[in-house]
Amino acid sequence: MTGSHKNRSITRRRAVALTGGALGAGGLALAGYQAAFADGTATAEATGSASASAGASSSSGQCVLMSSVTEGPYYLDGALVRKDITEGKDGVPLTLRITVQDTTDSCAPVAGAAVEIWHCDAWGYYSGYTTANPGGSAPAESEDGSDANDKTYLRGYQVANANGVVKFKTIVPGWYTPRACHIHVKVHTGGQKEDGTYEGGTVNYTGQFFFDDDVVADIFEIEPYAQHSGTWTKLDDDMVYEGGGASGGLLTLEPVHKASPAKGYKGYITLGIDPDAENTGAGSGGGGTPPSGAPTGTPPSGAPTDASSDASSASAGSSVSSS
Repeated sequence: MTGSHKNRSITRRRAVALTGGALGAGGLALAGYQAAFADGTATAEATGSASASAGASSSSGQCVLMSSVTEGPYYLDGALVRKDITEGKDGVPLTLRITVQDTTDSCAPVAGAAVEIWHCDAWGYYSGYTTANPGGSAPAESEDGSDANDKTYLRGYQVANANGVVKFKTIVPGWYTPRACHIHVKVHTGGQKEDGTYEGGTVNYTGQFFFDDDVVADIFEIEPYAQHSGTWTKLDDDMVYEGGGASGGLLTLEPVHKASPAKGYKGYITLGIDPDAENTGAGSGGGGTPPSGAPTGTPPSGAPTDASSDASSASAGSSVSSS
């Protein structure tokens, strides 16, 4: 289960993950790290300076605009505004810090941006779609013993502070066929918090975050992940991840305890967006068949509902069929 990457002392992707990747000759990654792990005014000033330097060093004179990819078939409206999205789901703890920057304004922080994330649980199940088969052999979602609402767990919004930073408390996702370990993300602007969720505004970015193969190989041997047996997809074989390190969505991960992956990780990434652009969620990474099984939740508009409609969507070039 450790895969081909496990036999190397350090892989190219692991080096990218541990150093922050090649964003603007490293300046943007440094800025993201500073903004992600401290929220004070001094940090904001230092971040702005480093971000401007990163933008100036890139070939376009701007910071890197993240590539948009498909939202997948497991999106649900109405996620709650909250920091902790676990709802009692077991797994390796993950503190995720995301910095949103404006690529049209010298990488200035996008204060007030609403960052929405969603991902599967340790066995590969999404809330709202708990009958979808994650592939391999996994316990039924209802056997995990949690009191999680089956339409809200591991989904949520946070609104960015003055430094453009949000933080989530969650778990490292598990795996399901045919996808590598990942977290989905949308960035919204112009809306407002209402009745516990976020309403209105514009979606400016739709993407996915990815995990280094060596890191998840260790995690997938830990309970409860180990109860899901089978072959999980590596980054090189994923239908959505196109490389590029941090600019392609690869998270920088820092273990809480180097000798014990079960203690958890801190992860961070910087998202460069255009706050004036609208994104439909139909970015690159189309193709592939979602796990079998009829979803119990309400699928997003245009998402496949059975094998035949998925095949027709793929033939039409739709990108919402990959998850």
